[in-house]
Amino acid sequence: MVDLHAHTDRSDGALSPRQLVDLAVHNGLSALAITDHDTLDGYEAAAAHAKQVGLDLVCGVELSACFLGRSIHVLGYFLGAAPGATFRGHLDCIQQSRRERNRRLAAKLQSLGLEVTAEEAEALGHGQTGRPHFARVLVQKGYVPSVREAFNTYLDERAPGFVARRDASAENVLRWIAEAGGLSSWAHPGRFLRDSGYGSVASVKELAAKGLKAVEVFHADHDAGERQSLRAAADKAGLAVTGGSDFHNPDTARVPLGGLKLPDSLLEHLRDRHALPIDG
Repeated sequence: MVDLHAHTDRSDGALSPRQLVDLAVHNGLSALAITDHDTLDGYEAAAAHAKQVGLDLVCGVELSACFLGRSIHVLGYFLGAAPGATFRGHLDCIQQSRRERNRRLAAKLQSLGLEVTAEEAEALGHGQTGRPHFARVLVQKGYVPSVREAFNTYLDERAPGFVARRDASAENVLRWIAEAGGLSSWAHPGRFLRDSGYGSVASVKELAAKGLKAVEVFHADHDAGERQSLRAAADKAGLAVTGGSDFHNPDTARVPLGGLKLPDSLLEHLRDRHALPIDG
């Protein structure tokens, strides 16, 4: 089995890179992609241990992008070699934008009467801070009983404390991944499609024209009908299919790491697609 979407504590996950690898092995996975938000640190910290325990570890990353005026997430898989300095420079710029957003988020929460600072949230991160760390501060200070309630009440996109990121365009994000030798996949597209009302075929086709190479059909958010329509849209656009648990935390996960029970062939097909010549 494989799981091509998982996070460590180097972004917004709960487990260290080593702990995530050990859990993958314990759960019977043959391959795992670490796809932390905006950083390769988790993959790099896990690579040696994964090799030692015999786990096929895929280098990945998850980036936010602006598409049709809304935010989407794009997974980048580097199936040949980890990306070089140019791509890492893009990640550095994204990290700076993230820090600026954290300052705006803290100010927004303070305007709602919540005594929360960016520094308090950053103290909980491992080199990267995001909304989950602000949620933990809200829990620690007694404003909400749980991280989920923190999101529901203050931090989700429809909540009063939400502050949007200033994302790069989908064209740029897809180009960065391609230029770094990677394969791009639209992460959990069902969320965008449900919220926007756009159709799956038209949306996938438009992103494919911008350089998208795959669609994350298999995700805990997608029911059977959504998987079927997304698979059809990917096939119609000539794109590959990816999937994963989007695992963050063993205590709050909707499905466990590897819980979608995706076959090894999913990764094999991706590698075959990645190996094709550009006009193949």
